[in-house]
Amino acid sequence: MTLQNNRYDQVTITLGIGMEWTRSGEDLLVRIDPGEEIHASLQKLADEAGFNAAAITSGIGRTCANIYGYMNNDGIYIKRNLEPPSELVSLSGNIARTQDGKPFTHIHCCWSEDDNTVHAGHMFSCTVAVVAEIHLRVMTHAVMTRCPLADVQLLGLQFS
Repeated sequence: MTLQNNRYDQVTITLGIGMEWTRSGEDLLVRIDPGEEIHASLQKLADEAGFNAAAITSGIGRTCANIYGYMNNDGIYIKRNLEPPSELVSLSGNIARTQDGKPFTHIHCCWSEDDNTVHAGHMFSCTVAVVAEIHLRVMTHAVMTRCPLADVQLLGLQFS
């Protein structure tokens, strides 16, 4: 890990290959490089930066091997694949810890294929093809835990 401070109270950290981030106050801007999976990268960031809760406010880039979907009325996730590289035009969500302390990312996205066909929904998996640039706002004083919900395939947020 490489740490650099500058005169503007920013910290830039490189976590080996695949991800670099900078922090200014509670804001983090992350660059994720080709071949890296977005959920895994952001979960690693939560551990490395040492935060328990964050809002993922925006994300753009170009990704491939996208698995996305939605939860139906029975509480079951329906998954779809979007294999070809696509433009990541919008990404948002949050990061919280599970009951055993592991970071958990909940992300929704919108992609555009090269012909401008749009796909959107809950992101299950997404690999960076060219680059992903993601902004997070750390919620320093928030206490959020992801816990199983009865009868649905979702870990819900519990605040306490």
